[in-house]
Amino acid sequence: MKNKEAAVVVFSGGQDSTTCLLWAKENYKTVYAISFDYGQRHRLELECAKKICEKLGVTHKIMDMGLLNEIAPNSLTRMDIKVDESAPLQGTPNSFVDGRNMIFLTFAAVYAKQLGITDLITGVSQSDFSGYPDCRDIFIKSLNVTLNLAMDYEFDIITPLMWIDKEQTWEMADKLGGFDLIRNETLTCYNGILGDGCGNCPSCKLRKKGLEAYLEKKAAVHN
Repeated sequence: MKNKEAAVVVFSGGQDSTTCLLWAKENYKTVYAISFDYGQRHRLELECAKKICEKLGVTHKIMDMGLLNEIAPNSLTRMDIKVDESAPLQGTPNSFVDGRNMIFLTFAAVYAKQLGITDLITGVSQSDFSGYPDCRDIFIKSLNVTLNLAMDYEFDIITPLMWIDKEQTWEMADKLGGFDLIRNETLTCYNGILGDGCGNCPSCKLRKKGLEAYLEKKAAVHN
């Protein structure tokens, strides 16, 4: 039996997925979170995910995806590859992990089906997608159709952040009561630094720019 009162959130322990987790808590009676161990060099990511789920009372599962590290070299899993500090003129950044969102959402779907759940939630965004092709709306819609056909099941991949930028993501988190949690206890930094991060990697720059814009907007409203 399908359960429309529950959802599975693909959860990394970062800003976007934590915002989605809070959103799911607001919109579903029961929420499950699934994280993936794919050999990421900053193990703190999984620890953050676990702690946040414990704090929010969310059932959390970690799946082993170590093979991805072996077949798709990238700066998020290899210590010998330095993270690009700016987007390349051509191609994808070296922090892009080939097939990651496709694989993660596929396994999340298999997990959800065993629970009778149709709704999958992921924090991808086409507005702030850092040049990653698997964060685009067209990819999500395509994969949704493929998963439905592959398993003869009516999945619904929901993307609360798809059309909003980082400033709006901070605003959403604040309205959901998770501003401090996300600012202090999430890991978004490509160099593995908790909270506000290193400030230099593309992820930190994007996060910081959005935060500053939101705080400026919030201050203007209160003044």
